[in-house]
Amino acid sequence: MNKKVISVAELFLTAFIWGIAFVAQSVGMDYIGPFTFNCIRFLIGGIVLIPVILVFGRDKKEERTQEETKMYRKNTILGGIVCGFFLWSASTFQQFGIVNTSVGKAGFITALYIVLVPILGVFLHKKVTPLMWLSVIIAVIGFYMLCISGHVTINKGDLYVLVCAVLFSFHILVIDHFSPGGNGIAISCIQFFVSGIISAVFMALFESPQITQILAAYVPLLYAGVMSCGVAYTLQILGQKHTEPTVACLIMSLESVFSALAGWVILHEKLSAKELLGCALVFLAVILAQLPQKEKQ
Repeated sequence: MNKKVISVAELFLTAFIWGIAFVAQSVGMDYIGPFTFNCIRFLIGGIVLIPVILVFGRDKKEERTQEETKMYRKNTILGGIVCGFFLWSASTFQQFGIVNTSVGKAGFITALYIVLVPILGVFLHKKVTPLMWLSVIIAVIGFYMLCISGHVTINKGDLYVLVCAVLFSFHILVIDHFSPGGNGIAISCIQFFVSGIISAVFMALFESPQITQILAAYVPLLYAGVMSCGVAYTLQILGQKHTEPTVACLIMSLESVFSALAGWVILHEKLSAKELLGCALVFLAVILAQLPQKEKQ
């Protein structure tokens, strides 16, 4: 029982850290460009995970055939590279989106990936229940109330973050494909370095960061790199050891709530009654999407 309580607390802390990370990303953009921010934070995250791998990520001594060992390494390396590409893509759209929308809205729209995953799963021949479709409809209504103005237009930042949510959905499906046959923490570490390197290329092409600007953004960079990437990911791994997957996903989805609260408390952002109702509907959809259901015999 104590292990379960601790695991739940770890997952709550994970959601809290990820929620506040939206604020760090928003503040960081006041000093440096999106590619620069992602480059530095992902490289920091990769470096932070190296000691995590040494402590928690050591493979258990198992008897594997030469072919199994080869496949295990392939899943780890290839999985890390593919995950890194989708992580870079999703994070880039998220960074550009945060420039043009509020932290709270960005957090809630990003949370749509929890609903989008089962939709994309249909193309992988996975069953989608009526309750799941209901949650999708509710999420779409919530997104409409969040992002559509009186002139029936969508904020550019909202659209960017929505694309980010779709890309994160692919990212989750890719992890689901590769992680069972590889080293999960190593895959994450590789993906951070891949994302950081790709961001560095675009940073060199489209941005001209100054060392003084980077130093000015050191607080949000360290938070996003160390806390959001390194610490939160480690807590997620530890927390899920003694928690049911459905419960774990539901708890971690609270990052959207924490992002809205963080934007309200730290950045003094305001949400209208309509936007608050939209947030509530999206959060309701997130909850419905995670409810366990009985399978038909």
